[in-house]
Amino acid sequence: MNYPVRSSPRGGGQWTIATCCLSGTLEDKLAAAAAARFSGVELTASDLVASSWEPRRIREECARRGLTVDAYQPFPDFEAVPPSVLRANLRRAERTFTTLAEIGVRTVVVCSSMSADAVDDDDLAAEQLHELATMAAGHGLRLAYEAPAWGRFVGTYAHAWRIVRRAGHPALGLCLDSFHVLARGETPDGIRVIPGDKIFHVQLADAPRRVMDVAERSRHHRLFPGLGAYDIAGFLKRVEETGYDGPLSLEVSNDVYRQADPRHAAINGMRSLLALQAYERPPELTGMVFTELAVDEISGPEVSRALTALGFANTGRHRSKPVQLWQQGTARVLLNYAAQRTVAPGTATVCALAVQTADPARSTARAERLLAPVLPRLRRPGEADLASVAAPDGTSIFLVRDDGWLQDFAPVDTASPAGGTITGTDHVTLTDAVDDFDESALFYRAVLGLHAGETTEIAAPFGPILSRAATGPGHRVRIVVNTAPLRRGDWAPVIPNPQHVAFATGDAIAAARAMRAAGAKLLRIPGNYYADLDARLGPPPDLLDALREHSILYDRDEHGAYLHFCTEMLGHRVFFSVVQRVGDYHGYGGPVGAPVRMAAHRERRLLTLRQRKEPDHRHDFSLAHLTALSLSPPELVDAAAEAGYRYVGLRLTRVTPQEPHYPLATDPALMRTTKVRLAATGIEVLDIELARIAPGDDPRDLQRFLEAGAELGARHVITQLPDPDRARKTDRFAQLCEMARPLGLTVDLEFPSWTETPDLAAAVRVLRAAAQPNVGILVDLLHFARSGSSVADLRQLPADWFHFVHVCDAPPAVPPTNEGLIHTARFERLFPGEGGIDIPGILGALPPGLPYALEIPRATLVAQVGGKEHARLALSKTRAHLEPRKDAPWTDAPS
Repeated sequence: MNYPVRSSPRGGGQWTIATCCLSGTLEDKLAAAAAARFSGVELTASDLVASSWEPRRIREECARRGLTVDAYQPFPDFEAVPPSVLRANLRRAERTFTTLAEIGVRTVVVCSSMSADAVDDDDLAAEQLHELATMAAGHGLRLAYEAPAWGRFVGTYAHAWRIVRRAGHPALGLCLDSFHVLARGETPDGIRVIPGDKIFHVQLADAPRRVMDVAERSRHHRLFPGLGAYDIAGFLKRVEETGYDGPLSLEVSNDVYRQADPRHAAINGMRSLLALQAYERPPELTGMVFTELAVDEISGPEVSRALTALGFANTGRHRSKPVQLWQQGTARVLLNYAAQRTVAPGTATVCALAVQTADPARSTARAERLLAPVLPRLRRPGEADLASVAAPDGTSIFLVRDDGWLQDFAPVDTASPAGGTITGTDHVTLTDAVDDFDESALFYRAVLGLHAGETTEIAAPFGPILSRAATGPGHRVRIVVNTAPLRRGDWAPVIPNPQHVAFATGDAIAAARAMRAAGAKLLRIPGNYYADLDARLGPPPDLLDALREHSILYDRDEHGAYLHFCTEMLGHRVFFSVVQRVGDYHGYGGPVGAPVRMAAHRERRLLTLRQRKEPDHRHDFSLAHLTALSLSPPELVDAAAEAGYRYVGLRLTRVTPQEPHYPLATDPALMRTTKVRLAATGIEVLDIELARIAPGDDPRDLQRFLEAGAELGARHVITQLPDPDRARKTDRFAQLCEMARPLGLTVDLEFPSWTETPDLAAAVRVLRAAAQPNVGILVDLLHFARSGSSVADLRQLPADWFHFVHVCDAPPAVPPTNEGLIHTARFERLFPGEGGIDIPGILGALPPGLPYALEIPRATLVAQVGGKEHARLALSKTRAHLEPRKDAPWTDAPS
């Protein structure tokens, strides 16, 4: 991703983010703020108190990251108190100000008092704030007086300004917070009369329009600007009119943001500011061009049959990729049979959308400015050069000018059904994790320029669902995002994270009749719904009868009506719907239809599962680097993507002098290229290797190695301990765990039989003695078998020690020497089922669902077919042995 250089917001000030917006320790928060290109931070008192850094160290760490500490907050409950309380407050202030001066803080935010000792006396408040300001000035600080919306005596900015004027101290000014100004319905117009040089600090936060206690909303439900109901742009305009030229600080307290990856939250915050500052209009999006579904040999034929019954025709086949084009009217669906990394077998999923834009280059440039990853795309000469950006959930959004991309598809001699009733694509509905819900809304609003509507709540069968629609001008582009705000168990939704594509028609009743006659498996709606519909809306009897006959859902408002019906679930999570909009109806079916549809889908899905026992594919696969060590990290990622892995393991250190070395930790260009390939393919890094700690090694030398792994998004670090001193290697292993833990990494101990930690028992002793929360054991089937470790002992170990497993096979005969053991391990492993290892026994003793990392180096075979083909064969052979299927592969895909 190419980040913009730091630039000033309107007015020339700085962009700042409060540390209370982000999760983690102060170190995590500063790193995230710097990565998102903020120029400063607003230090929250709790983060200062919890930090292990001395004040001077905080100042140095901020400076190292190019950050200033623009404000400290809050400093509460000071003014309008009795003399004895004032003395205690001044003592508190003296010590706090001394610390803040060491840190280099510029401004201290003083919130109006909520103390039970305080009185409603503006003169006294002004007098005591004047005394506090004098003390602050002596430390090189200034005070920004803020009126929280729930303030006991001072709850508005106008009241706070009267006290600041009365105090009349040059080091005392105002802090204006958009939330506190707008939460009470207060107009910001009065801000214009405040001199800009008396506004010392400005905080920005949005919020939903909800009926709840204002303090509760402030502490838990604030949103980044543009995601809520407040007129942040209007507030900011009033501030600018005063001539204010200081920091604009995001001060957004939100429970979801404070549990999310701080880098993601910081980037979203910066994106919200960039969108707020953007004057230029984004290029208008004028329509939905296509929806692309990732399918496989199981789900693909099922989706194809459904499209055929809906009246679509397979009109094209991509010239270089296993992609089919299905079309009816202007509605287009692409079925992509390429191997998927993050999709379970038999699943269909929306992987890409294409929208029409008048200027793809300008749309892409806007996306880059707003920190959205622009995805590189492999194409052959002569193929359309389509620009795409990544949505927060990983969906690719293509930005298309015209239909030139259709030239990439060779025509298929398929007769189009006569009298098709579908005219185009009405909308696409996606399901996000709750952590990504606001991020997605911000993405579609800021990056694509769509209007993000208000969040609505659906009373779904398994708890509330939040829904938000993003629409373009004229409603020609509609994207709906849903989420479950409360995490739930796996038992309830037999349809995980459903998605659907809604096609438009001019006559829903005629369409349903024709499609059912063509064999479409349309979802049956229970009769109780129509009895309730008659009671609620009272449609004409003939219309009600037709709706009931064809299982069509119905809604009506003052602008028009909405008729819609849908298919049964396809490929586990996707379904199609057909919708008819009457008049100026712009909703999506009202609050009743969605729960009815969800319940009907669940009931039908359960019946399907009972009738058809599907294979249990619970394991993701990772391509270990040793399997194809001749491939550089970017090449390994591409090989994994083409073969159908979900993960890769990357070798960042050289284990032997003869093997190739890929210095990701010290080569910025290689790191950048690898990250681009990861983003483009969707492959994730499962682990990095090898943290090998011998007697003369210092774990601290592995710091950059660990940081590089974290930068790549790795989850685990493979470690070996060839050290005969049990106490020393345990201490160093524990030290490595402590270094890795803040980076979100586990340290997984591998036990090759020729090392000084040669078997499962020795590894267990190290883990128990180290007693670190992020320890792990890596079971490599070869090392486990060669070490003579016990399957019975393996079953007794804590499940949370195991994060993935190295899968391979080997000849039954065990080499008699260490040299032979090493040679087999590095050059002559076999595909599962070809050797003598008890693979079912060992895997059966491990916790279910672990990723299978295929570490199967075969030097001779790689020399014959190349590393990429060897990686493909490894996965194909392993799946054939571990996950036998009766399904024949899809043979119609072009090579």
